[in-house]
Amino acid sequence: MLSADHVRALLEWLQEESSGAVFPFLAAMAGTALSPGEAVSVRVQDVTLPDGEFGEVLVRAGESRRVPVSPDVVGVLRRWIDEAGLEAEDLLFPAERGGALASSKYKRAWRHARQAVLSPDEVQAGLGEQVSSLRDSCLDRWLEAGVPAWGVAEWAGVSASWIALRYPHRFRLEDNEIDWEHLEESLRLPGIPER
Repeated sequence: MLSADHVRALLEWLQEESSGAVFPFLAAMAGTALSPGEAVSVRVQDVTLPDGEFGEVLVRAGESRRVPVSPDVVGVLRRWIDEAGLEAEDLLFPAERGGALASSKYKRAWRHARQAVLSPDEVQAGLGEQVSSLRDSCLDRWLEAGVPAWGVAEWAGVSASWIALRYPHRFRLEDNEIDWEHLEESLRLPGIPER
């Protein structure tokens, strides 16, 4: 799984070395856990981007859902919309000649970024091999930050059981503090005398 440091380093490289919608597209995936197919279909009118605050993206694929957009990604998207001169009805990540951003374009940039940023051992091991690794990393960071599994599932458009199966390391009992006294009190049966 790509760490937050890996994601930052890859995105920094892409910001410098890629052109067009590639960097904002991948930055949005990294911060919203959208799949590539969902991200390419987002229109400008589907995002709410308040300056310096969390924003929101409306994902219309499948069952519509709203996903938070971090202030950093809000800034990236606001700059991109301004630089590209996009209008409300435009795709948020258009190809240079219009239409949806081609997967070959962002996948090529992703391959180059991995080769430039990751160690040879990490590349050989397949770390971040797919662009969708950005989605996986974002979901993991949401869980690490304490967002409940059902909330992460709702934002990602999946079930909570899928989240638990995909990220079992976030649900280990030994990682949780149990208030045993509170648990005993809350499970006490009524009318049963204490021994």
